[in-house]
Order: sequence, then C-alpha cells, then structure tokens
Amino acid sequence: MHKVHIPEKIVARVLKRQGRWNVHDDVPAEKTAFVVVDMQNYFMAPGQQVEIPAAREIVPNINRLAEALRNAGGLVVWVRTISNDDSFKNWSHFHDILNTPQRRARRHEAMQDGAFGAELWPKLDVRKEDLIVCKTRYSAFIQGSSPLEGELRKRGITAVWVGGTSTNTCCESTARDAMLLDFRTTMISDANADHNDEEHNATLINFCINFGDVAATDDLMQRMQPVAQNQQRASAG
Repeated sequence: MHKVHIPEKIVARVLKRQGRWNVHDDVPAEKTAFVVVDMQNYFMAPGQQVEIPAAREIVPNINRLAEALRNAGGLVVWVRTISNDDSFKNWSHFHDILNTPQRRARRHEAMQDGAFGAELWPKLDVRKEDLIVCKTRYSAFIQGSSPLEGELRKRGITAVWVGGTSTNTCCESTARDAMLLDFRTTMISDANADHNDEEHNATLINFCINFGDVAATDDLMQRMQPVAQNQQRASAG
C-alpha cells in the first residue's frame, strides 16, 4: 500500500481556499458514483506490460467501498480500457508516437475487448447491479472515450469517487474531467495505485489543491454508517 503524504503547507492552502478539508462529504449516497478505473488484468496481472503491483493491494478497499456505497443506494461503476479501431484512429499519436511499434502491438493485442488484459481482475466484487463501462482514452469522461457521463446524468448522479489505477494517469485524467463537468469529485488516497509513492502523492497533492477532495477509505466508510443506521431503524419500524 502506498505511504500517503500530503504536506501540512498543502493542507493549509486547501483550508484557506475552502474552509475545511473535505467539502463533498454532504452529498447523499444515492447521488454518488464510485468510479473504479482500469482494475483489469493488463495493469494487475504479474508479467503484464504495465503491471502495477500496488493495484493488487487496494482491492480490499475498493471492495469495501463498493459494497458500502451500493448498500446505501449509490452506484458502482467499473471502467475498463479497451483498444479498438476508434482509439487507433482518433488517439493515433499516443499509439504511434508515444509508444514503440513493439509496445503498441503488445498493448493492442492485450486490451482488445475480450482479451485477457481487458478483463476485470477476478478478485473484484462486481455485482450484477453495477455498471461496467469501456473507455478508449485515459479519461473516461473526455468526449468520445466512453458513455460514462450520460449514464451518470440519467441516474441523477452529482458526485464521483475515483479509485483504481494508475493514480497519475487514467484515474487523475478521469477525476479532473469529472470535476470540470461539474461532478463533485473525490480521489480516494488508499484506493488508487501507481508505480511508486512519489507519483501517487504528486497526483493527490495537485488534485486537492485545484480540483476536489482527497479522502481515505475509512473516511468514506464512516459517511456510510449513518445511512446504514437509518436503514436499520426504518426496517425495525
């Protein structure tokens, strides 16, 4: 698990701007979506081209949060990256310029829809009521990448929690775009994973300064407790 460190001077800047550390803690669970990004074999299975070992360590936190939010009436979304003709045509510089031909070919083969690398990691607790979305860019929200924005809008979702891998690439891109589309966005400090602590923390620092909340799994779980208690009272009554 990453060692999360946000310097006190950064915390002070956030408090000066918005008055308290987390400002999205008042959104009802039923208006919240937990968007889990790229927890698929290509990034998680040993020996894969972009294996991120730390991603395997955050699976328990992701499953805990998914169950809690689901039970509280929120939405869990599993986002997979796939490689297809659209991504090659409309995101060609990434494939053709930013990757060697060998790396490009291996990535495409591994992440075609239906390939091993495109499938969700088997230890994730995916339920039939959850939403599974495929994207073709780093961000799930950028135009042309996926239908995620429309799916959330029609369900009345106004807030997004972001977890998954990697923190500073697809998760950060998705979280930034969510905020810019006016979703109240939180990055989960111990439910995101990157190649190392430095890259992970750099994203969390920049996100809390400029884009939204950073919260830990236990913080979000505590928010779900009053919801569960109210549900129990209603059942008893």
